[in-house]
Amino acid sequence: MIKILLADDHALVREGIKSVLERKSKLISVVAEVSNGRDMLDYAAKHKDVDVFVADIAMPVLNGIEATQKLTKLNPDAKVIVLSMYDDRASVEKAFKAGARGYVVKVSTADEIIDAIKEVHAGRFYLCSKVSKYVVQGFLGKAMPSKKDPSGLTPKEKQVLQLIAEGYSSKEIAKEFNLSLNTIHVHRNNIMRKLDIHKQAELVRYAIKEGIAHL
Repeated sequence: MIKILLADDHALVREGIKSVLERKSKLISVVAEVSNGRDMLDYAAKHKDVDVFVADIAMPVLNGIEATQKLTKLNPDAKVIVLSMYDDRASVEKAFKAGARGYVVKVSTADEIIDAIKEVHAGRFYLCSKVSKYVVQGFLGKAMPSKKDPSGLTPKEKQVLQLIAEGYSSKEIAKEFNLSLNTIHVHRNNIMRKLDIHKQAELVRYAIKEGIAHL
């Protein structure tokens, strides 16, 4: 039996995936569901019953990329499949650089998700058909070199920027991180200064473009 943790901030999505997995494969069991990357890390720290983590790329507190990076740093043997609405090269590259072993877009068939789980559980890598083209392009020498992050944002500032882009107010962000409202204002001002961006809409556009937030 392959034991799965589902991480997605939409309960209906989790229920749908769980239903499909358990209906179509008797070898897969969903042992845990969480709604953000932080809860995924907390569960992994307290329990050792997960064989494969299936994590949405866009989640509050910690998104799927950040959570995967932290999880695989603590446990290099952790097996993560990133589930995403996005099939762009940047998102795929960031997922695998963070330590993911599989990448599946949400429009994939149930069979592809099951295949991904089986392949990753067996110690192999998996790309769904929607994004496997990037591997071919890489072999043909068409892969673009990845750019270094020139922003200078700290990890905490990126987390704050993600929530800003996702529509959270400063008060809500302060509550999410258990920080004072003044500290969040300082983070916001530092983000704007470093990026030389001073309008909310432009911050949102930057966060989406750089893959910090996915709306």
